[in-house]
Amino acid sequence: MFKSITHVIYDMDGLLLDTESLHEQVNSEVVNRYGKTFDRSAKMAIAGRPTLDSARILVDLLQLPLTATEYLVERNKLLYPLYSSAKVLPGTVELIQHLANHHIPQAIASSSSRHHFEMKTINHQQWLKLFEITTLGDDPEIELGKPAPDIFLLAAKRLKANPEQCLVFEDSVAGMQAAIAAGMSVVVIPDAVFDFRLFEAADQILGSMTKFDPQDWGLPGYEAITQD
Repeated sequence: MFKSITHVIYDMDGLLLDTESLHEQVNSEVVNRYGKTFDRSAKMAIAGRPTLDSARILVDLLQLPLTATEYLVERNKLLYPLYSSAKVLPGTVELIQHLANHHIPQAIASSSSRHHFEMKTINHQQWLKLFEITTLGDDPEIELGKPAPDIFLLAAKRLKANPEQCLVFEDSVAGMQAAIAAGMSVVVIPDAVFDFRLFEAADQILGSMTKFDPQDWGLPGYEAITQD
């Protein structure tokens, strides 16, 4: 149905792990201190972007009496203790394991810094071992964060993959735009509160990873016999 691909690249927050609900909880608590509301438009504005960029956008959008750095200090005091509780989203580990069983190279390309990534994934080491590459937002080779294509192009380079043969899984507009700018195919699995019309540029929009059929992209189906 779609272009056959050879490599798969995943965002993490809101796609593999349900960290977005933690961010929403904490962002709401912090902005409420200043009489502001963290609504859907604010959530959309920062989704998928690097941490400092998100803070700058939020401070400007809500006209908070803080610098971006000051905002992050308040946010992180509440957020860091919650990171280890992040749950895996439905269908993700099953797909990652299935593709690994069929020797499909996979990578993570997350805007998270290394420090944040380690906190979020501390209880998920088993399936993280299935990825050949993990590329993060504070990598010195990345000049610009999403929606720029840098992180996806770097992940493809390290996978030794042609961008045109890479399939990206994303959940944000910024991430979708970055994947498209990188010349890659993209499946978007947005938060249910978002207007799906914002993702019309994606190759495929799904409500959950459980709805993804690998055979649509020339990959082995779940019924295929695993070849070790």
